[in-house]
Amino acid sequence: MKLLGRTVVPGDKAISHRALIISSLSHGPSVIHGLNEGLDCSCTRRCLAQLGVSIHKNKEAWHVEGRGFRLDRTEEVLFCNESGATLRMLAGVLAGQDFLSFLDGGPSLRSRPMGAIIDPLRKMGADMYGAAGSNLAPLTIRGGGLKGIRYELPIPHAQVKSAILFAALQAEGTSQIVEPVQSRDHTERMLKESGAQLRRIEGTIQITGGTPLEGREVYIPGDLSAAAFLIGAAVLLPGSELVVENVGLNPTRLGFLEVLGQMGALVEIVDLQEVGGEPFGTVVVRGADELAAATVEGAIIPRLVDEIPILAVVATQAEGTTIIRNAAELRSKESDRLANLARELNKIGANITELPDGLEITGPTKLGSGFLENYGDHRLALAWEVVSLISGGLAKTESGGLLDLSFPGFQETWAGLIVG
Repeated sequence: MKLLGRTVVPGDKAISHRALIISSLSHGPSVIHGLNEGLDCSCTRRCLAQLGVSIHKNKEAWHVEGRGFRLDRTEEVLFCNESGATLRMLAGVLAGQDFLSFLDGGPSLRSRPMGAIIDPLRKMGADMYGAAGSNLAPLTIRGGGLKGIRYELPIPHAQVKSAILFAALQAEGTSQIVEPVQSRDHTERMLKESGAQLRRIEGTIQITGGTPLEGREVYIPGDLSAAAFLIGAAVLLPGSELVVENVGLNPTRLGFLEVLGQMGALVEIVDLQEVGGEPFGTVVVRGADELAAATVEGAIIPRLVDEIPILAVVATQAEGTTIIRNAAELRSKESDRLANLARELNKIGANITELPDGLEITGPTKLGSGFLENYGDHRLALAWEVVSLISGGLAKTESGGLLDLSFPGFQETWAGLIVG
């Protein structure tokens, strides 16, 4: 088996959430090209519509009639399903709105800690309450009357940073957000393109509240986190030649490609361009005959956190012991990804030791037969598709529709690239 051909992937999920929110908070119309239409981004779109924003699709583009910073109150619960991005970032938006609102989610989202957004938003002046000592959804928010703050993020987290930025846009004065390590910066780039008074000085983001945003045309590149599963599969299958076009190549997202290069994978970036503040281009991947283990820790973790499931699969086929540290955040995703990666891959022959904040993966090991549980986690479901392929179909799984959550059309794309 090998992967051959050229392909594109759906629009970047992280950028799509932000494009919908920032367009809604802007003055006048915006047109969004390449919006990710998976379930997570659809949750954000539906919640914004409940808040009075007109969002509709015309041919291939989405049109948003911005409301500025004046959204409509709704007595309905804003249901975020399992999208942490929707809940966290909308909490920041609603913190600045002078009315009562309610955010909730499905069972998995209700178990994910939300104290990281509640603390700074309360410091800005929002009244916020939730379950389990105001650490879990559902959340009740009475917004308005915010003041700018200086806030040091305890850990790098792009969604928490974005929630504070969206609140700071509506606050009196200037806010400063200090990052210990830079996380993905899509929100900052898009806000600047839309007219926000925002600048970064070393590790501190400074933003002035009250500056109106202007609607614009937004072009969303392909999602590198979705492409990572295709790239990882191509790396693992000798003879593969895969070209992924029009994919986002933001420097804060390139950690996975950098680690693959350290492991000896044949990955090349070509045709690098920039539109609307976001770099994009083409990734060319060839199958590798041999891979070496790597140590993955520290500042690179925020730049590949969503790719760790496929990185763990790649590491099972690398010579030596790959060590992943500083990734405790993965225990609070749609599932405990660290525990579940170790448990499920070890069932079929991998040699993985679970660490408190990461994994030790010794390879290469032959992955054999067994059934892989996905625990309702879309990134595990995508990783197991790769495992099934490289095991020659011995490893089995059931996606249950999870694949389209972040990679709409995955099965069609996947089937069109597999040869042999």
